[in-house]
Amino acid sequence: MRDILGNAKTVRELLKGKYSIDYYQREFRWQDKQIRELIDDLSNKFLEDYQPGHPREKVSDYGHYFLGSIIISRKDNANYIIDGQQRLTSLTLLLIYLRNLQTDQSDPSIGDLIVSSQYGKKSFNLHVEERIPCMEALYNQEPIHENGQPESVQNIMARYRDIESYFPEELSGDTLPYFIDWLIENVHLVEITAYSDDDAYIIFETMNDRGLSLSPTEMLKGFLLANITDVAKKNDANALWKKRIQDSGELGKDVDSDSIKAWLRSQYANKIRERKKAATPEDFDLIGTEFHRWVRDNRENLGLNDGEDFYRFIKRDFDFYSRQYMKLIDASQHPVPGLEHVLYNANQGFSLQYILLLSPLLPDDSADVVQLKLRLVARFVDILLTRRVWNFRSIVYSNMQYATFVYMRDIRGLEPQELAEKLLKLLNNQEERISNAERFYLNMWSRKPIHRILARMTDYVEQQSGMPSRYMEYVSESGRNR
Repeated sequence: MRDILGNAKTVRELLKGKYSIDYYQREFRWQDKQIRELIDDLSNKFLEDYQPGHPREKVSDYGHYFLGSIIISRKDNANYIIDGQQRLTSLTLLLIYLRNLQTDQSDPSIGDLIVSSQYGKKSFNLHVEERIPCMEALYNQEPIHENGQPESVQNIMARYRDIESYFPEELSGDTLPYFIDWLIENVHLVEITAYSDDDAYIIFETMNDRGLSLSPTEMLKGFLLANITDVAKKNDANALWKKRIQDSGELGKDVDSDSIKAWLRSQYANKIRERKKAATPEDFDLIGTEFHRWVRDNRENLGLNDGEDFYRFIKRDFDFYSRQYMKLIDASQHPVPGLEHVLYNANQGFSLQYILLLSPLLPDDSADVVQLKLRLVARFVDILLTRRVWNFRSIVYSNMQYATFVYMRDIRGLEPQELAEKLLKLLNNQEERISNAERFYLNMWSRKPIHRILARMTDYVEQQSGMPSRYMEYVSESGRNR
């Protein structure tokens, strides 16, 4: 193996370089979940330190954020990405959006992190031949036809629309230059450079295949099972856990851990971190990052005192809430009779709906009561989001997190009648109304919500006219009927 270089770089230092992707590399496949998580992580970290009265140079004292490593193969005087193209592509799309969002595109200058000139010829710093027309259209804010485009190009265009939808309202305006400064100067990646593809792939395999640490889900399982003293019950709980984790894995990546986070937050989180500097993480935040450790530290509050309690925690609680979560994930991906509004909310990109949906549920609820509670909360969320969208209010994670936490806590464990009355009261107290907005119009931000609203209206009229539902065709990111 030849020399291997590892350098920690800021986003500015990294993206001033030129990178290519070999034709045999996998497509760009990030989905809206990954884009949403990236934006949420970056915005939340930035807002921990930002204060409106700060001078711009104060950003240099803000906290730093590590975005992981990328692996580069250096050959033919060019840098080829072996691992990390998903993040670099997404970062480039975010920078294009931020550049287009600026009223003054020279303050601060980020254009050279997207496009630069070599020997008098301009090109994208992340250069992939088939993506050039698409990237140029986004960079110049010009339309481009999606039909017939390669998978990566369609995904790039869809993820750019996600960035438009999910970018927090509170980072625009006077805050925007501060956020851009922080993003390009305080966000870091490690660039690992090898001088042959073979060496680069050895590094990639070593980092991804060897010495894998246990996931939080596996560590939680180990802690819970270790405290069940009855061998037969321990084996029963272990078999149940493995079955639920396997079932959730079939629905998508991270569904197992996401289901546990949603369960624990919905039933036990009583505090959330304040949005101010030096505020400490609370239940809601700790469950989101290290739920296995949170359960261990809060075992008494969870009623986990002996082996029977730990067995019940898996056999009754984990089983019940994981099954409900999987049912909701299924309903978020295609129409399920009675739970259509879960799909509508998911299509708005509102991932926080799951903790609200689980919050009133109790393990002893009958199937009919569970279904009724889910329908009530899903419709509440639908009305809440639609009113906000209609009034040009953001529904991104960072803007909705605190309010959702309060709603979740307010409706926890309520019976259907009490739940309906509480949800109605919350809506009546909502500032936004459909009647408040004199005009709802198309702009860069409202394009995706308007698409969803028109899809629902069209689908409703067609179904009432005796035609089959085509909603899923209308909300597709590609295809003739989009």
